[in-house]
Amino acid sequence: MTAAQVPFIGVVSDTHGYYDERLDELLAGAARIIHAGDIGTLEVLEGLRALAPVTAVLGNTDLSSWEDDLPWEAQVEALGLRILLCHIGKSLIARHDPVAEGFDLVVSGHSHKAAVEWREATLFLNPGAAGKARFGLPRTLARVTVGADGRPIPEIVPLD
Repeated sequence: MTAAQVPFIGVVSDTHGYYDERLDELLAGAARIIHAGDIGTLEVLEGLRALAPVTAVLGNTDLSSWEDDLPWEAQVEALGLRILLCHIGKSLIARHDPVAEGFDLVVSGHSHKAAVEWREATLFLNPGAAGKARFGLPRTLARVTVGADGRPIPEIVPLD
């Protein structure tokens, strides 16, 4: 199996209404795409849904009128991983203990800064921002594969 054929989860956040055409190439073949909020427009989700099934949550700048269609927090299983996601990680931690609850992967956005942190066997991942550049930070997304041991393997992918 080549690297392009390895199953992966695409992870984006903070698109703020901007759909970068590179997402079509970088997320092609994803088993699932996760959007960790601040989507901006429903057209962004439509573009992602053309590539793979999408799990998305609302961010602090998204329209509250979308609450009937999108949650503030979600749990999903993909590639055998139990995943918990929301936009602002601190608010998630106030309601959950993801390590004790046995999640393999916790995804959040908001900061626009990519981050990878292990807490015991749980990976905390912020893919950074896939929208237009803000705050002087690079634009990024993440891809997550699963190792032979069943643990997630994150890759931060630059968009610039």
